[in-house]
Amino acid sequence: MKPGQKVALAVGSRGIAALLPLLKELISWVKSQKGHPYISPAMGSHGGATDQGQAKVLEELGISSESLGVPIVSHMQVKEVGTTSFGRPVWVGEDFCKADHVILINRIKPHTSFRGSMESGLIKMSAIGLGKQKGAATCHQLFFRHGFEPVVTETSRIILKALPVLLGVALVENRFEELACLKVLKPKEFFAQEPGLLAQARSLMGRIPFSDVDLLIIDEIGKNISGSGMDSNVTGRIFHQATPEPAVRRFRRIYLRDLTPETAGNALGLGCADFISQRLLDKIDLEKTRINCLTASVPEKGRIPLAYENDARAVTDALLSVGVFEPENARMVWVKNTLELDFFWASSMLVKEAENMKGLETASQEMKMPFDLNGELPFGFFERPHV
Repeated sequence: MKPGQKVALAVGSRGIAALLPLLKELISWVKSQKGHPYISPAMGSHGGATDQGQAKVLEELGISSESLGVPIVSHMQVKEVGTTSFGRPVWVGEDFCKADHVILINRIKPHTSFRGSMESGLIKMSAIGLGKQKGAATCHQLFFRHGFEPVVTETSRIILKALPVLLGVALVENRFEELACLKVLKPKEFFAQEPGLLAQARSLMGRIPFSDVDLLIIDEIGKNISGSGMDSNVTGRIFHQATPEPAVRRFRRIYLRDLTPETAGNALGLGCADFISQRLLDKIDLEKTRINCLTASVPEKGRIPLAYENDARAVTDALLSVGVFEPENARMVWVKNTLELDFFWASSMLVKEAENMKGLETASQEMKMPFDLNGELPFGFFERPHV
């Protein structure tokens, strides 16, 4: 790095553990080399695929000029940097093409729609995130005929050759959303290192430890939780034509109660559920959801399930729809979201099984589902164990 050179820090739309202190450290390092750092969103079509929308996503993650002392450069314009063997152009955001150096920062984790030796991480960010909405759409459109890994691999190699990528910071989190591993990689190391980091991430991720559940209740979904709103690695609902569904559904029915504030109305993923609340339906930004679903080539994930005015009726109908007529026989799990799984509610039928599982403990005595007089379950139920 030479004095005066511009360095773009590429940041996605996820709430990654320790992201702010990491960015502050990188900014400090670049400045110590007399470089001029700035931050640009590398998030495909998120934020409604607008300049202001993507800057807003970063701001909601605490990333702003005020908090970090560097410019936030957010534009959707792209530049063609090559052509794949599939006959389609490769796009990169001008925010990154104008930089003398680019640094990628991303979490390595299992993808919600695709399986391969590499899934979500630096390689996917370089191929899809750096390409803004146009690049992301091009890649996703090719997945159906050519597969996720071949398209992402080739696109990433073209971009890494065309773009002055200085390094990548690969992050792995544990099931408590804590940073478990950090590696600084040269671009030529991305393809060699990511498979091992992905395996580590998969072994550390949270899961719901039951395989035969009548109803899964989820308090919230959103883009800040998972690219698919709710993580398919937890729910088993993939809903993507390029990836087959599991042979057996772990959760016969799924009921969604709300959207996170951070997702700003983007409800991609609700199509993987069977029932939703009216409150969730009222918060959907149809345009943001449409753009994200079409960019990712998953219109299925934008379908609107049956909506209910209160939780009690939704739970009752969900159980009846799978032939459960006596509540005491129901096999139910209730969670905050698919990212925070260290504490969850389970029906008595499942608690009996949990007592024989290692690593689980009961945090309270048996209790009825806490519906209020309006038939609503409380939010904030999972903030701390109930004694």
